[in-house]
Amino acid sequence: MAPRSYQKRRRAEAEEETRRRILDAVYQQLREKPAEPVSVERVAGAAGVSRSTVYLVFGSRAGLFDAVGDDLRGRGGFNRMPADGEADARTSLLESVRASVSIFAEHRDVLRALYSMSQLDGDAVGGAIERMAADRAAGMAWHAQRLADQDVLRAGLSVADAAHLLWAVTGFEFFDQLYAGRGLPADAVAELMVAAVEHLVL
Repeated sequence: MAPRSYQKRRRAEAEEETRRRILDAVYQQLREKPAEPVSVERVAGAAGVSRSTVYLVFGSRAGLFDAVGDDLRGRGGFNRMPADGEADARTSLLESVRASVSIFAEHRDVLRALYSMSQLDGDAVGGAIERMAADRAAGMAWHAQRLADQDVLRAGLSVADAAHLLWAVTGFEFFDQLYAGRGLPADAVAELMVAAVEHLVL
């Protein structure tokens, strides 16, 4: 490998390692102090970088929280839309519900803190929850349209109403009422959420 190519690869790896440490530090702060606004200064300290490095990597406080949201969705694998013909609409939807439950359970404390902070002060998490919600709404509309296109949407149910129902029974709040509120294990919650989807829209 040419020296320049090696240096470029090492620099990219170092940048990604720094980015990962910062995101992990945000998760740590949300778990340890869920009632307190996330401090960029404390995040930087926990990650072993300067405050200016956090802004250099993410651009702004909002950019940092957007990255946290993207990271959470990416870990669950439900950012990926199936390619045409890869899977039928029903299978794609139910698999995405199960994938979301897995990530909700793994990062429940982080998500609970983010959602609670957003309710009290949207600016506290840089508007990330609102942007995550907009992305999820678009995803539910996409699933609803695919169900309609493949004639597996419940008779008499419009695409718009299907998207509304999917929004209601596949989100974190619905999950958390069963997982934390009722004390059910994640696999049981997943099956109940799948059942709710099947009964309501399929």
